[in-house]
Amino acid sequence: MLTGKGKDKMKVIFLQDVKGKGKKGEVKNVADGYAQNYLIKNGYAAEANNTTLSALQAQKKKEEKLAAEELEEAKALKEKIENLTVELKAKSGEGGRLFGSITSKQIAQELQKSQGIKVDKRKIDLPDAIRSLGHTKVEIKLHHEVSATLDVHVTEE
Repeated sequence: MLTGKGKDKMKVIFLQDVKGKGKKGEVKNVADGYAQNYLIKNGYAAEANNTTLSALQAQKKKEEKLAAEELEEAKALKEKIENLTVELKAKSGEGGRLFGSITSKQIAQELQKSQGIKVDKRKIDLPDAIRSLGHTKVEIKLHHEVSATLDVHVTEE
């Protein structure tokens, strides 16, 4: 005996984000027809059964392990960066003012050249370019939880 308008539910695992329905990796109950005719047919979701659930668990464990490794690498890199001083030379005029300025791109290039540390220039938090001689502390975002402070020393060319 059918009750109402076929309110059968099916448990699915979302394989990718579906706006307003679920995020990748989520397990949800959705209408049977919607699951069969749209989500599964288009590869947005898979039926949640023992096989797919255990595959999801394995995938989550793998992602957690990778995330933990990335965090450890970022912490080790922070340690290394905070004990460094990047030396840059520039032409300067009266009172130690530079002709031009030192940008995050130059800092990233020097870090790569002198220390072999590759950092994306967009991760270097330099609100304004460095325009004077001397030491400047520059923050580098290594991970969403880890930032390092690099000492940049600009000297007369």
